[in-house]
Amino acid sequence: MSIEEIFAQIARGEGDADVVYESENVVAFRDINPQAPVHVLVIPRRQIPTLQDLTPEDGDLLGEMFTAAREVARREGIAESGYRTIFNCGPDGGQEVYHLHLHVVGGRPLKWPPG
Repeated sequence: MSIEEIFAQIARGEGDADVVYESENVVAFRDINPQAPVHVLVIPRRQIPTLQDLTPEDGDLLGEMFTAAREVARREGIAESGYRTIFNCGPDGGQEVYHLHLHVVGGRPLKWPPG
């Protein structure tokens, strides 16, 4: 099974994931390969491969993803100290899973540039 199929299962509520937030349109779960003490992925329930595949009609969905990220940060106790949100897009952007996902990373000081 591909990682995209695993994400699709999680989006449908069928996958084995440590879910920390969900709504009608998005699901947030802990990354299995965390890069910081808090590393959560926010995904849309609808499969969208990359940022390049978004349409103007997806603006509300993107807003909901960022609202979910803010709530995850609050629940995880990193809202006050700070956190980073990241979309990777395409191979040169570091995207490995072609189901749109927003990383919420924090719990330690983060460096810039990221890499």
